[in-house]
Amino acid sequence: MKEQLQATSISQKDTFWMKHALALAQEAAQKGEVPVGAIVVYKDTIIGAAHNLRETHQDPIAHAEILAIKQASDHLGSWRLENCTLYVTLEPCPMCSGALWLSRIERCVFGCRDPKSGFLGSISNLMDQEKLNHHYEICSGVLENECSEILRTFFRRIRERKSQKEQNKI
Repeated sequence: MKEQLQATSISQKDTFWMKHALALAQEAAQKGEVPVGAIVVYKDTIIGAAHNLRETHQDPIAHAEILAIKQASDHLGSWRLENCTLYVTLEPCPMCSGALWLSRIERCVFGCRDPKSGFLGSISNLMDQEKLNHHYEICSGVLENECSEILRTFFRRIRERKSQKEQNKI
C-alpha cells in the first residue's frame, strides 16, 4: 500500500498537460476568479477542462477540479474516472482531494502547494489514510514556478486595488 502513496516523478507529458491547466488558470484570472485551472486526461485526450468559477456562479464548490471531474464523468458516462489523470495548477483542498478519491481517479498532478488548504501534503494528505478503499498517485511541482507566479500576481493586484480604494477614500 505504501508504494501507491509515493509521489511519482515529473514527465514531459506532465509538463505538456500542465500548460493546458495554466492556460485555464489565466482565463480565470482575467474573469476575476482565483486563477486555478484543471483538466482531466484520458487516453491522451482532455475529457474535462475548467477553471474556478466560485465568484461567477456564487457557488462555494465551483472549484476547477470539481467542474473538470463533472465534465469528465459526463464524457465517459460514468462517475468512475479509472485510468484518468487530473492536472491542476494548485494543490487540491480537502473537498477536491475527496472528490478525486470518490471519482476513482488514477493520478493527480499539481503545480504548486497550497499551505493554507492543500490536502495532498501541505496541511495533511488524504492518501495517507490507509483504510480508504482507493488511492491515487500524486505528482507535485509540475511547472511550480509558473503556477505560483500566476497566483502571486493575482493576489498582489487585488491588494493593490484595495489599497488604492482606501487611499481614494482619504
